[in-house]
Amino acid sequence: MAITCVIRYQIDPFQKEEFRKYAENWGRIIPRCGGHLIGYFLPHEGTNDIAWGLIAFDSLASYERYRASLKTDAEACENFAMAQSKRLILREERNFVELVDGTLGILPAQKA
Repeated sequence: MAITCVIRYQIDPFQKEEFRKYAENWGRIIPRCGGHLIGYFLPHEGTNDIAWGLIAFDSLASYERYRASLKTDAEACENFAMAQSKRLILREERNFVELVDGTLGILPAQKA
C-alpha cells in the first residue's frame, strides 16, 4: 500500500460504545468498497475523546474510487447517517501518510 489515510476523530466520550459500533461496521464496509482497513482505535488511557481510523490505498486515485464507492454503498450511507444523527463525531481530520519501509509490524525481539 502506497498511502494511508489517517483519520483523527474527536468523539463524544459519553458515546464511546456507540462509536465502537460505528467503527465495527466499517470493518465490513471498507474492504468491500476497496480500502485496506488497518484498524480503528478507541481512546483507552489518557485523552478520552480522540479515536483513530487507518485505511491504506495503492494511490490517491484508489482513494478517490473508494470514496465514490462509499457514496453508493447502502450500509456505508446508513453508518454515516447513524453517526450524524447520534452526534458521535464532533470533529474529523484526514491526513495522508506514506510508510517508511521496514517499520510496520515489527514484533519485539525475544530474549533468550
